[in-house]
Amino acid sequence: MGKRILIDTSKTDETRIAVTADEKLDDYEIESKKQIAVKGNVYLAKITRVEPSLQAAFVDFGSNRNGFLPLTEIHPDYFKIPVADQEKLSILLKNLRSDNNEDDKKDNEIEEIVKKDETENNDENNLEKKINLKDPKKEYINFFRKYKIQDVIKPRQVLLVQVNKEERGFKGAALTTFLSFAGRYCVLMPNSLNNDGISRKIGDIEERKKLKTILSSVNVPENMSIIVRTAGIGKTKKEISKDLSYLTSQWNKIRENTIKSQAPSLIYEE
Repeated sequence: MGKRILIDTSKTDETRIAVTADEKLDDYEIESKKQIAVKGNVYLAKITRVEPSLQAAFVDFGSNRNGFLPLTEIHPDYFKIPVADQEKLSILLKNLRSDNNEDDKKDNEIEEIVKKDETENNDENNLEKKINLKDPKKEYINFFRKYKIQDVIKPRQVLLVQVNKEERGFKGAALTTFLSFAGRYCVLMPNSLNNDGISRKIGDIEERKKLKTILSSVNVPENMSIIVRTAGIGKTKKEISKDLSYLTSQWNKIRENTIKSQAPSLIYEE
């Protein structure tokens, strides 16, 4: 009688397929309903619990299981820190994002703050603040090492998160507040502390030089960073600039949607 395909869709969560040959079972498969992918999605979320022993927070972003947000994945903008520290932080951030030609000027600004602190309180900590002034990235990292998550993040605090990893078994989704959005040629990081760069997968020196020249001439919004993907190889300034404009427009829509929403809620679907 030949082969026949029998399909059973009587169950909503799975589809059963049987293949028979000469009235005998030849093959049999069960396809379960696939879980909707959430990786890359952005949610307005609320912290439900801060766990000092893990230096992480559990976050309600609308899923059945709370997400996991470690301290290292929380942007400093969400930190509740003293006003004096906020002033020093603003200088460090400016220094991080400055061009190489402006490094000396920014270092002088930090030095002035250190001297002011020495006048008010001359102790060993002031001496430590002088170390590595020529390395703003190291200064920035060291600045936050003194903080514990329970000191700077509070329960019921609302933040914008992106899914890094889907739920695995009994583990909730891994979250981050350092957002990134991939376009055709670029990746936009609207709250990144990194400088604009080129994908490490692009190894050709001449191509990297060309792309760096393009990056230096396109209009990257303030306090944002971009990385040119491998798909950007051989592309013109116009093409990369157009892709960046699209990603920036997308981010602006996300911001508008966030303002209108209440946590927990889906803000952007990848």
